[in-house]
Parts: sequence; C-alpha cells; structure tokens
Amino acid sequence: MEMKRVLILIAAALMPIFASAQAQINTKKVQIGDFTEKTTKVVLTGNMFYDGTLRDEIVARWNVSPYEFCTLQEFEQLKSSEEYYFLLSTKGQFKKEDEPGLMFLTLVKGGKKAEGGIDDMLEIVSLPIASAEDPSGRETVFFAAFLNIIQAYAVESTEKDISAYTGLTNYSLNLSKTKDMTIVFAENDLSPKVTDKEKQLYFDEEIIVTDEDSADDHMIDNSDRAVVSYVVAPTEASTGSYCYKMLIDNQSHMLYYFKKHRITKNTGVGFLPEDIRKLASFRTKQASAR
Repeated sequence: MEMKRVLILIAAALMPIFASAQAQINTKKVQIGDFTEKTTKVVLTGNMFYDGTLRDEIVARWNVSPYEFCTLQEFEQLKSSEEYYFLLSTKGQFKKEDEPGLMFLTLVKGGKKAEGGIDDMLEIVSLPIASAEDPSGRETVFFAAFLNIIQAYAVESTEKDISAYTGLTNYSLNLSKTKDMTIVFAENDLSPKVTDKEKQLYFDEEIIVTDEDSADDHMIDNSDRAVVSYVVAPTEASTGSYCYKMLIDNQSHMLYYFKKHRITKNTGVGFLPEDIRKLASFRTKQASAR
C-alpha cells in the first residue's frame, strides 16, 4: 500500500513535466519550425497585372525558403499536404461588414485542416496590403517591402514563440528606433482628426507631410533613408471596418509601426492624433513641446 502511494506521488510530480513537454511540442513555433526547409507555393490569382508584380517581386526578394508558383486549382489540390506552405492573396471581411473590405497577403501551412477552408489552416502571418474593392495602386510600390516583412516575421516566428503569437503588432515596439530618422507621411494617410495645430506642434523637417506621389518616391528611390507611411482601409470605409497603419523603412523594409483601429464616425481612416503623439514622444524636440 505504501509503495503504491509512493508511485502515485511520483506520477503526480511528473505530470507537470509531461504537460510542459506536450505544450512545447504543440507550440506554433514548433509547428512551423520546418518553414525554411519546405517549399512555399506562391498562389497566382489569374489577374495578369497583379500576378506579374507578384512574380517579379518573389523572384527578386524571396530568399528564406524554396518556392514555386502555382494556380488556384493546384492550391486546392495541394492544400491538405503538410509538405507545403502557401503564400496567397486573400480578402478579409469583418463581422459588421457586408462584404470583404481588405486584401491581404497571407502565409499559411498546408495540412488536413485545410479541408475546412483557408480560415482553418495554420496561419503564420496575414498582412493587409490594399482595398479589396478598388486598390489604389500604391500596393505595387510597397510590394517588395510587404514580402520582406512577411519573410522576416515568418523566420522570427520559427525562432520565438512570442513572435509567433503576438503578430505584427509587436513591431510597434520598434517605434523608438525612429527617433533620429526622417518620417514621411502621405497627406492622405493622416486622419482628418489630425488638425493643423497638431501638425504645427509635431511636424518639422524630420517629420514631413507631403503628397502621396512624393511619399511613394521615397520608397522607389531609397538613396536617402526614410520611414514612409502606408495605410490600408476599405475604399468605402464604413463603421465596423478596420484601418491599418504602418511605418516602413524604405531601405531595410523594417516595419517600425503596425496598428489598426476600428473605423467610426469619430475616427475615420488614417493615422490618428494618438498615433502621432506616440511617434513624437520619442523625439526630444516634440516631446518637450507637449
């Protein structure tokens, strides 16, 4: 009887260890640990213009895993195989939206759950890139940056569980690194809630507001290092939709800021005053003016 009691106590003591080992096995980091070794299938949409941009940028930029291009039909045939990862263009619809409002670049792992649809597949990252209904064309300027952001995040997620689970919002911790850098905002990327008074207070020769074409020129001609704004929102933004805000390094393509907010009558689309204040808080001149 005493020996049986001892064995029960030993088993009870070992249970947390076994549970911990099981949790380690099932973490997302472990599940996608083979990402760099497996082939990533880049799924073409059938849109010649978009697919041309996608092909060119993948050939020029994708370097973290083997890759092959495939059609949507081939994706349907292969999606249940754990031998592949898939990079595909998806459309996202939030609960209060009548139809999908945003286009995403989504990286998922193949597997049996794919039979239930893309939403049931193991997602590594999903990056909003444009309006689903009427893309502005800016996404083609930033496409190289999008691919580099996805690759960097995917590799980080195979190394750190915190990266795998916190998502792209974790990159907002990089904002402090921009304190000595030039920030370029496209005028259209600012919410109407950012008043002229706030522009005078926070913007100067190091935080610039310019027209969209001039902002995009900083991404195209990156000889002068800068961090450039990019906003993704539905073309017909309505209450219940979301707006995504990014700040991207035009040379390294590092993502310094990634945040979303729900679109309401009071917020609208674009960087909000609180986003600007947070950015300025890392800069001595603007912080002292507050």
